[in-house]
Amino acid sequence: MANRFQAPKGTFDILPADAEARERVDRAARELFERAGYARIETPTFEDTELFARGVGASTDIVRKEMFSFDDLGGRSVTLRPEGTAPIARAYLEHGMQKLPQPVKLWYLGPYFRHERPQAGRFRQFNQIGAEAIGSGSPLVDAELIMLLDELLRSLEVPALRLRLGSLGSPEARAPYREELAAYLRQHQDELARDVRERIDQNPLRAFDSKDQGTRAVMANAPTMLERLDTDDAEHLAAVRHLLDQAGIAYELDGTLVRGLDYYTRTVFAFEGEGLGAQSEVGGGGRYDGLMEELDGPPTPAAGWAAGVERILLALGEQKETRPHVVFIAAADGQRERALALVTELRHAGLRAELDLADRGLKGQMRQADRLGAAHALILDADGGAQLRDMSSGEQREIDLARVVEELARP
Repeated sequence: MANRFQAPKGTFDILPADAEARERVDRAARELFERAGYARIETPTFEDTELFARGVGASTDIVRKEMFSFDDLGGRSVTLRPEGTAPIARAYLEHGMQKLPQPVKLWYLGPYFRHERPQAGRFRQFNQIGAEAIGSGSPLVDAELIMLLDELLRSLEVPALRLRLGSLGSPEARAPYREELAAYLRQHQDELARDVRERIDQNPLRAFDSKDQGTRAVMANAPTMLERLDTDDAEHLAAVRHLLDQAGIAYELDGTLVRGLDYYTRTVFAFEGEGLGAQSEVGGGGRYDGLMEELDGPPTPAAGWAAGVERILLALGEQKETRPHVVFIAAADGQRERALALVTELRHAGLRAELDLADRGLKGQMRQADRLGAAHALILDADGGAQLRDMSSGEQREIDLARVVEELARP
């Protein structure tokens, strides 16, 4: 009989068996960002709809057809956040963070929402880790952010990483290029996908992202922004490339790389991996020097990136399970109270410890210890003695309870 209620389409439950892998990603990100001086920020899960319409761009797929928007009880249009940068830019301006030492370096981890067609690595509720550095236009910022994401993914051992690097130039330099590209697309509009034709005037660069075969054939000969960079933009990209070369980070220069959000300027990048189906990107980002002005703030250079937690886990694939360092206390009749006191002592000492909570017999308790994947079982005998069993090898020996914490705390 089918379940009456199920998780909504495009969402998922994080079950206990899945939590450890996610916590590993969380720990790796937190430790990395703390070392680099990035402070954690959390923004509301919903914002004023206009924030995304202006910040992300009215012509983007996100704003046109992927946002979960609704009117609240006061008649105000609000949207579940589809991305993290615009809310952080709003928080930066709202709280006067321009008065802090610049650049302000922030990181975040949380859920985001887009009404997309569910597929491998793509969900309607998903989780992202992101980093933003706001208040500096230096190419050092671009390089540091790329290096941080590279280090995070490599520390997690994400396989077959490939870094694509490009530049969208400044808005001023991009304007004549957009006209050139739009004119090229109009010459071939009969060969383009319908959605590309509809956005020739609004956002011609999005044609580079099309999966339509006819459009891809047209774009193979299209002019790229890399070929049209002005002197300042070209020098900025050259400086970023030099810093990455010095750091030993390999990349592919790619003039077809564009992002799905309108706020990007100059440096853009994407890390791709294998095993992700049609969606190969694990994480990416770039510079967004004009976003604060779009939100009625002062000119403020900034850069950042986001990486999908689910995409990272999908790229990692199945991980070999190991027994966690859990001590299970199995107690003979008459030793339950003693077991509770001992498990409390072990927990206070920083050890993971469990005991039987279902009144099982001693054999049943040992089976439970095995099902839980405990590394050791501490068996309290009816006569007051104790045995320590290694659950992997099956070896068992007597142990002095007065020294049990000391012995179990050994690596």
